[in-house]
Amino acid sequence: MRRLAPIVHRTPLVTSTTTDRLAGKHVYFKMENQQKTGAFKFRGASFKLMQLSQDELKNGVITASAGNHAQGVAHAAAKLGVKATIYMADSTPVAKVNATKSYGAKVVLTGETFQEAYEASKIQQERCGAVYIHPFDDYDVMAGQGTIALEMLRQEDRIDTIIVPVGGGGLISGIAAAAKQVNRNIRVIGVQASGASAMYNSFHQNKRTVVDSVSTIAEGIAVKQPGERTLPLIQRYVDDILKVSDEEIASAIIYMLERNKMLVEGAGAASLAALMKYSNQISSRHCAVIVSGGNMDIGALPKIQQLAGALNVTA
Repeated sequence: MRRLAPIVHRTPLVTSTTTDRLAGKHVYFKMENQQKTGAFKFRGASFKLMQLSQDELKNGVITASAGNHAQGVAHAAAKLGVKATIYMADSTPVAKVNATKSYGAKVVLTGETFQEAYEASKIQQERCGAVYIHPFDDYDVMAGQGTIALEMLRQEDRIDTIIVPVGGGGLISGIAAAAKQVNRNIRVIGVQASGASAMYNSFHQNKRTVVDSVSTIAEGIAVKQPGERTLPLIQRYVDDILKVSDEEIASAIIYMLERNKMLVEGAGAASLAALMKYSNQISSRHCAVIVSGGNMDIGALPKIQQLAGALNVTA
């Protein structure tokens, strides 16, 4: 954490009386949407690159990303003067693609999903010899993400529960391992979108499973399969994983925008959606919610309003 401190933002821990009342507990939003590049991914990417030698970096770095990891790697590489190549799915929001390019990275758009972009990036990595920076299945990346927990528990030491959005598992692995080292009684709860539930299935079936397709507005956690390295850590340190619908995620996005004047993306709103849906089941007095990112395509707002409205109609 000391090595990253001069590089990353110490993001705020925000409270809301209205949210406390609705959830029936003290709630603390860890605002990683205010991190450099607009998401927590800068932490893991920076820590990973800091472990590499100049000889390892001479051919540059390469990765695949749904968007936020791309920006994190691009910005971290730019600070070191290292060439970065990022593979992204064709469906990646334009805002995330343009932001990645603005940090100086080469962006290659290919495939319909993150998995297809990932497979293409691995083929290119074998050709060019660049160091691969995996978005979640890397211990150094996980360690970088884990600094969120250490930082947050210094900001508020009464936290007894942490709710974390989950895609491939890098964020929750790092947070859970770090939090349990500070206090083994802290509960760590993961959240997946119903349309991208590979880690949820793997966790509850106690075996690594893959889903054939993913469909969710939370593209940052739209992953078909869990990491080989993240799953064992999650099985060891995470207490539960829950699911939320796109309608519930959309409602959480609108809530954050209207009540707290904060723009969060789908993945960043998933943890709040879970808190609101399962508030009666989550036994906690001081609950932290990880707002993982804020890089949302503004053009998606009408769809999000429609989804949130559909939830309100059926509620």
